[in-house]
This record gives sequence, C-alpha cells and structure tokens, in this order.
Amino acid sequence: MGYKVSYRKAAIKFLDAQNNDTRRRIMDAVDKLPDGDVKSLTGRNAYRLRVGQFRVIYEFDGINNEFDIVTIASRGDVYKK
Repeated sequence: MGYKVSYRKAAIKFLDAQNNDTRRRIMDAVDKLPDGDVKSLTGRNAYRLRVGQFRVIYEFDGINNEFDIVTIASRGDVYKK
C-alpha cells in the first residue's frame, strides 16, 4: 500500500536549514513511515517520529493514506507551543 507524504511550511523551512546528511536522514525516516520509533501524542490527534535528536510531528489521514508532516525540530523545542 502506498502512502502519500506532504510537508507543511514549517517542516520545509526546518529541512532547508539543515545540512544534506541531516536532511537525507530525516527524509529517509519519513519515507519509511509508519515504521520507525513512532508514538502517539497525548491530547492531540498526532504522532511523533524520533530521528536521533530530532522529532517529526505528523498527522495521518487514513482515508487518503496520507502523512502530513506538521513540524520538525530538535527534541527540546518541538513540544513547545
């Protein structure tokens, strides 16, 4: 089953600021969703994917089989609102 992945503006901005190795590592991990170190976020209809020191926050649309990458940030910053 194929999944579609879309990135929101904040996630794209974060990826653009990273070096090529980091960007590739994060995008490879996203491409392997729903596999990986994934946990459901409490109080939100969202999930987090751990990629080393970075966290990828995403939502999943089961009807369209689409992962919506909301934001990407370092572990200490990603949960702050």
